[in-house]
Amino acid sequence: MRALWRTCKDFFRTGEEKPILDLPEADMKRLYERLRLQSFVSVTLGYGMFYCCRVNFSVVKKPMLDEGVLSAQAMGVAGSLLLWTYALGKLANGAIADHANIRRLMSLGLMASALINLFVPFSIATFPFFVFAILWGINGWFQSTGGAPSVVSLSHWFTWSERGTRYGVWSVSHCIGEAITFAFTAMLVNATSWQAGFLGPGILCFVSAIILSRTLLDRPRTYGLPEVHEYKGETPPIKDNANLPTSKVQMEVLLNYKVWVLGGASALMYVSRYGINNWGVLYLQVEKGYSLVEAGSLLSMYPVVALAGSALAGLLSDRLFNCRRNVPALLCGVLQVLGLLGLKWVPGEAKILHGVCLAIFGFATGALLVYLGGLMAIDIVPQRVAGVAAGLVGFVSYFGAGLQDIVSGFLLEQDKVGDKLCFDRTFAFWVFSACLSAVLATVVWGAGKQVREKHG
Repeated sequence: MRALWRTCKDFFRTGEEKPILDLPEADMKRLYERLRLQSFVSVTLGYGMFYCCRVNFSVVKKPMLDEGVLSAQAMGVAGSLLLWTYALGKLANGAIADHANIRRLMSLGLMASALINLFVPFSIATFPFFVFAILWGINGWFQSTGGAPSVVSLSHWFTWSERGTRYGVWSVSHCIGEAITFAFTAMLVNATSWQAGFLGPGILCFVSAIILSRTLLDRPRTYGLPEVHEYKGETPPIKDNANLPTSKVQMEVLLNYKVWVLGGASALMYVSRYGINNWGVLYLQVEKGYSLVEAGSLLSMYPVVALAGSALAGLLSDRLFNCRRNVPALLCGVLQVLGLLGLKWVPGEAKILHGVCLAIFGFATGALLVYLGGLMAIDIVPQRVAGVAAGLVGFVSYFGAGLQDIVSGFLLEQDKVGDKLCFDRTFAFWVFSACLSAVLATVVWGAGKQVREKHG
């Protein structure tokens, strides 16, 4: 067993640092920029594929309910198991990613998630519910190998001054995955059966994992390239004591209350985010009278607009707010609440207004995923421990998302009148969480400024 553990550890460990390549400046720049682009495109598109094997469960809920395959409460339990194992995996794989070969960790994680999705229809048809619940929970662990490794890759291939813009654009990856899932998986399920909602994404992600195993990159030094701040001639804003082992610096991050506060604000934001992600299709069908395809089509617009919010969030904070994230984060928190309230209060026949409200919510959520979901945390820690900072925020965030699924499923069952579901208390839970998130984020209002004054 010890030998197996050592073999796995050696397989996933980052490569040895190589001597800096002796290249003319022009050739070095050409090589470095090509690899930076390759790394960026790979983590952006690759991370989006992870969502196809996770959000697909929300698309198949109504058909599974109609056929009596699972109850709403059982779906809530399975969804929470995924999100809680995902939360634990975020923290663990965030710490691992600071030491790991990103190419191997991320591509194999996606492949494992794809294989689980391919097996799900068989498990539901053959075994008791708890087998599916366990499988879906294990899927959550492998899903967690996408986010933190991507953040580590960004922190090693791009400097602090570039990070906000790059992180923002990378954050659109979840929108790509969600849009593919809501639109095309809904069409696939509508044309065939709920089983296709797992098989289709499973095949797509398996092929994507093979491609990522060839295109993702390890750290620059493992290719004989200088550190990115040396290449760009910049001084990192956070002074890092090189004499301290990485594990010691990681522990300092875990004890930093500011990172925990940001994680809490993100967790509350994730309650409303995953409320719409996991129950939005069902909500539109039950409360607003949409068909499955209509609900899936409208929800597919939400991640597209969130894409714009994510893409612009880092750029705007870098250019307009001098890398300060607090002001735009607060504004987006208010917009998220307003979008939710509009989606609740607008009558069922006003479908255009539903789209407007969902667009407001989506844009704000996309931006908050950049600010609260990781960027504000990695801004205040040394570069080499960006993984554990992102992992800690992700851990707390997805604990909140998992709690949301349990609470939402419970409230839906409790408020059911006959066979008809009622979303009143469930929706109020989402709105209250979004309000509290906006308030909590103000607790660390001056964190970014303090970092710049201390190290800038």
